[in-house]
Amino acid sequence: MIALIKRLFQSGPRTDLGLLIRNGATILDVRTPEEFRSGHLKGAVNIPLLQLRSNMNKIKKDRPVITCCASGMRSSSAKNILQANGFSSVHNGGAWTNLRGAIK
Repeated sequence: MIALIKRLFQSGPRTDLGLLIRNGATILDVRTPEEFRSGHLKGAVNIPLLQLRSNMNKIKKDRPVITCCASGMRSSSAKNILQANGFSSVHNGGAWTNLRGAIK
């Protein structure tokens, strides 16, 4: 029960997304191609959420993955999909614009 409460309210240690990015994490942007073209993080891989299941082979399982989108809703879904398919180190980065600050 405590683990569920911590997960719901995201208490506990926070992941340093900037450190993960500097160490080679894959940034997975699950917005549409049109949204991606309007602005994205350098080096991000664009696989729209609706195409993720059929394109997971394009993402390496042996390195951390940080999902992002416009607001954090689709990236949360993408995180769950990846974890359900054997990706062990997946982090929801939320809105791609918020991740810009993590890249230095």
